Amino acid sequence: MGKVTVNQGFVVRKANDAEVITVPMPSSPGPNEVLLRTLSVGICGSDIHYWHLGQCATFIVKEPIILGHETSAIVEAIGSNVKHLKPGDRVVTEPAVPCESCEYCRGGKYNLCLDIKCHATPPYHGTLTNYFLHHANYTFKVPDHVSNEEAAMIEPLSVAVHSCKRSNVTVGSKVLITGAGPIGIYTLMAAKAYGATKVVLTDINEDRLKLAREVGADETILVTKEQSEEQLVEHIRTLFDGDLPNISIECSGAPTCSRLVLLATKSGGTAIQVGMGPPNVNLPIADAAIREVTILGAFRYKDCFPIAIDLAASGKLQLKKLASHRFDFKDSLKAFETAKSGIGMKVVINVSE
Repeated sequence: MGKVTVNQGFVVRKANDAEVITVPMPSSPGPNEVLLRTLSVGICGSDIHYWHLGQCATFIVKEPIILGHETSAIVEAIGSNVKHLKPGDRVVTEPAVPCESCEYCRGGKYNLCLDIKCHATPPYHGTLTNYFLHHANYTFKVPDHVSNEEAAMIEPLSVAVHSCKRSNVTVGSKVLITGAGPIGIYTLMAAKAYGATKVVLTDINEDRLKLAREVGADETILVTKEQSEEQLVEHIRTLFDGDLPNISIECSGAPTCSRLVLLATKSGGTAIQVGMGPPNVNLPIADAAIREVTILGAFRYKDCFPIAIDLAASGKLQLKKLASHRFDFKDSLKAFETAKSGIGMKVVINVSE
């Protein structure tokens, strides 16, 4: 590790109590590990929840943890069994490492592993730190022409890839996406890459819808309090030329949108819940059942990082447009305050060059 003797991390202790402090330096990598130096980290909604509320869903901050999981890094050292990476490689990290031996892992659904360990999910530390160790099997090299900031977007882009794969977005698909935040925009890009013929996004923020149109949305809907569910469904029907989308992807976490995707999906189509909102929502289940709408959930991703890297490397996705704010590592708290304000789109912290 050379002459570096100090490691720092953005640590949250409890709700509204976080700062950059000195943290322990990682040990040398084990046989299947890599030692990484962090380059850039994007701020996710879950990070904001841990910082501002001290918890996200059922995961509670009970002891100090380092935040961050949308990461680009550079390899500093490798374990004895690592063959596909070498010091100096730029990489991205899939933050959730499963046990690789349970029923779910053996069955190809490792994202559902009950013993999974994920960056910045209590009690596990994240990557908003100078140095960290990671399992080599979940560390992927990125092409030279993909920037550090773009590489840090591979993780949320993988969420979008997983939702499109799981809902079978393909050539000719007509897709509704509710929520034009980062995940909604990444999902728009992924859906287009998978061949969707038409993609419509809804949101309550016109600035975000404007960006959605700039990066490929065919149509957008600015949702207002004055509109009823019935009016929204009819508006959506109009934008799909008198029909309804065969696939609806909920990316906002808002209960109203969880209802809307069921009501606005074509009979026989698929509605998938990606956004994380309240644990209980009143849904029009009878209507969905009568019309045989398939209802799916999506959790993180599995086998999606290589695809997301290829998409980013293709140059067909306008990822750079999503990085609206950039901060130095020392200003991490200010970065989190900016992200929480809802200004812009994706806030990126550049830890090192």
